[in-house]
Amino acid sequence: MALPSPASAASKPLPKLDVPGVREEQVMLPMRDGVKLSAYLYFPETPAQEKLPALFEQRYAEITGLGTRKAAATLAAKGFVVAMVNYRGTHESEGTWVGYRATQWGQQRDGWDVCEWLAAQPWCTGKVGTFGSSQGGYVQNYLAVTQPPHLVAQYMVDTGLSLFHEGYRLGGATRPERYKAMGKVARNYADHEALLKTWDRHPDYDGYWKSEDCKPYFAKMNVPCFTIGSWYDFMIQGSIMSFQGRQKLGGPQSRDNQWLLLGPWLHGRLNKGSKVGELIYPENATWPELEHMTRWFNHWLKGEANGIDKEPKVRWYVMGATGEDSAPGNVWSEAADWPPKLKDTRFFLNADGVLSTRRTGAKGSRTSYASDPRKPMNIPGTSFPGAKDARSFEQQAEVRTWTTEPLAVPMEWTGEVKAELYISSTAADTDFIVRVSDVYPDGRSILLMDYPMRARYRDGFDKQRLLTPTNAEALATRNDPRSDEIAKLNMHVGWTSIIFNKGHRIRVTIASTGAPLYEPNNQTGGRQTLDWMKDTQSAINTIWHDAQRSSCVRVPLRVVGK
Repeated sequence: MALPSPASAASKPLPKLDVPGVREEQVMLPMRDGVKLSAYLYFPETPAQEKLPALFEQRYAEITGLGTRKAAATLAAKGFVVAMVNYRGTHESEGTWVGYRATQWGQQRDGWDVCEWLAAQPWCTGKVGTFGSSQGGYVQNYLAVTQPPHLVAQYMVDTGLSLFHEGYRLGGATRPERYKAMGKVARNYADHEALLKTWDRHPDYDGYWKSEDCKPYFAKMNVPCFTIGSWYDFMIQGSIMSFQGRQKLGGPQSRDNQWLLLGPWLHGRLNKGSKVGELIYPENATWPELEHMTRWFNHWLKGEANGIDKEPKVRWYVMGATGEDSAPGNVWSEAADWPPKLKDTRFFLNADGVLSTRRTGAKGSRTSYASDPRKPMNIPGTSFPGAKDARSFEQQAEVRTWTTEPLAVPMEWTGEVKAELYISSTAADTDFIVRVSDVYPDGRSILLMDYPMRARYRDGFDKQRLLTPTNAEALATRNDPRSDEIAKLNMHVGWTSIIFNKGHRIRVTIASTGAPLYEPNNQTGGRQTLDWMKDTQSAINTIWHDAQRSSCVRVPLRVVGK
């Protein structure tokens, strides 16, 4: 598809970009429907008539911040023309803000149009690569499905595949307050209000959400990609699934042409260092993202034989205790595929807050707590607080913990952690937040992962099945509830690779509220919409852990030294 040349935009005054040898230019890139997107291009000094490959990132976040511009210019100085492009309807880009939809495979294919415009420019070799993290990772998966002819390679950090599962919804839970704030990127906030109302009309994983889920389209993805995931990031499941799907189900240029790196970091880009949260890992935990990405694109876009395609397909950082001499772990491991095969092991939630590989529950053994959406427990902020001490949450009134005895020998968990919970509630619907932490001998409970699950989606996110509420008074006197009052939740909790050191303890924490990080379920069984607090119901929730209903977490385990 031939695209017209862009009209130059009147650049708004920006702080001086002090990157020698790089020129910055703003242009308005025309899309197939006439809408123009704001883009900032960075050109390195080159001999006259020399052509260069192009790299671009799409994002809805601001692209004119000094840090963003310097990072783009620094990459351009490595010998690329770099374009930073805002989604339609955001900041200086024209059109209606519709979230990610215009970047996908519908009538509007903004990513395809940007890619092909760059490839057609007289200064371009015709080879184009893409990069970016989070929103800039999602959009690369969407772009790959559309198969622009000149897209050669991609580099994704902390990415996603499905906005229902890893974005607007999480474990089936809605996140209206978080996404109200997202409207600040829109040129016209009314567009964002309309988008929020649309999401309200689609509480389940229906055709609306399936239409922007990449997982059914791996076969259309047909380019090499290097993917980075971070252990302290709920979106690590997207990074892992992207690698697995492209590697095994992708097109011929995709299969066996994928690389995966998993390390002890928080969500984001250019932040893959050794200081993470409240922990300081050895220097070997640092990943040279810019240098490695340059080598990656030098190989795929410039034909440089630098050996990057010979590196191990999968590398992951096996975390260990920090600040403890001779603690096992804190080393890199590698393999041809992911995940490695470790022993599937259950850690049972027993009476009196004991976590053990042995189940000890007597008949009727259970743990209960209150859940009130108007008086939620507190997890501050809107980002996962990984690698930090979680005791401030664990000690709140309606939070329950299960902890092992101090470990006699180190234990390694590497792979996916899941939970099997037998639950009941006096409400028709409620949430369960499951957390796992590494408890140091000094008492610090360092958070490794957490994830919510909305009970109504226990049989699948495409359908709802409400709970049969229990009677609180009857429950207090009964050791054997009716079978229809008990529900089983099979839920994802997270991915990790860690060696819990000798003397440490492992802790599982469960609650049903943790705001503002997780916006509470109104627990009425009705729709959770923008006015979710209009009607609410408090509840008593129960975790069952007797012989017939053995709630547990399932982990991939290796006992170190055996």
